[in-house]
Amino acid sequence: MLDFAGVNVVRGRKRLLKDIDWQVREGERWVVLGPNGAGKTTLLQIAASRMHPTSGRAGILGELMGAVDVFELRPRIGLSSAALATHIPEHETVLDVVVTASYGTTGRWREQYERMDQRRAFGLLHEWGMSTMINRPFASLSEGERKRVQIARALMTDPELLLLDEPGAGLDLAGREDLVRRLSELAADPEAPAVVLVTHHLEEVPPGFTHALLLREGAVVAAGPIGSTLTEANLGATFGTPLEVTEREGRYTAVARRTA
Repeated sequence: MLDFAGVNVVRGRKRLLKDIDWQVREGERWVVLGPNGAGKTTLLQIAASRMHPTSGRAGILGELMGAVDVFELRPRIGLSSAALATHIPEHETVLDVVVTASYGTTGRWREQYERMDQRRAFGLLHEWGMSTMINRPFASLSEGERKRVQIARALMTDPELLLLDEPGAGLDLAGREDLVRRLSELAADPEAPAVVLVTHHLEEVPPGFTHALLLREGAVVAAGPIGSTLTEANLGATFGTPLEVTEREGRYTAVARRTA
C-alpha cells in the first residue's frame, strides 16, 4: 500500500520529514502518533499523493510518486482531513457531501449522479449513524457529526487506502468515544481498506489497530506492531517526557511519570 524509503521534505531551511522509511501492507491498520509539529500531517499529505517529497522514494499503491498521474491515483485513496472540510460549501447537504466524492469534487453543481451512487452514499451514512441527517446542511452539524460524514465520504469510492488526519480533533468525550468505537469496528472488517490514522492523543487509538509509527521532529522514533511499539520508553522519547502507559482491552492511556 505504501513504501517510503529515505523520504525527506524540506521547506526553506526546515526539514519537515527526515529520512522516513515506512511500509504499510494490505490489511494493516496503522496509527501515526507524535506531538504537534512532528511531521504527521506532512507524511499523510505525501501518502495521499497531495505532496511530493523533496528527496527519497514514495511508493503509493504500487505506483511511484513523480512517475504517475496523481489524478489517476487519488481516487484510489480515501482522505478525511480538516483541510478538506474547509472546501465544502456551507449549504451542501450531507448526502451531497458524500456522493460528490464519486467525481472528486466538494460541491454539487449540475452533474448528474446515478441512483447506484446515491444508494451507496446513503448506505455509508447509515453505517456511520448519519442516515437521518442526509438533507441537513453540512455546516449545521456538530463537530462529531461532520467527522463521521467526512469518513463516509472518504469511503465512497471504495478506496484501497484510507487516510484519517486527526479525526478526533475538537470532539468532546462522548464524540471521541463514539468515533473510537466506530473506527474499531472498521478495523475489524476484513473488507475494509488499509487504514492510517494520525493523532497526537494516545486515548484515540482504536482497539484492533495493528501497527504504530511514532514521529518526533520529522524523524521516526519507532515503528512496528502496536504492542511492541507503544511502550513507555518509545512514547516518552516521542513526546519528550517520562510517561506511565497503561493498556486495557486495546485502549491506551498515558500520564506523566511522577518524580520523587
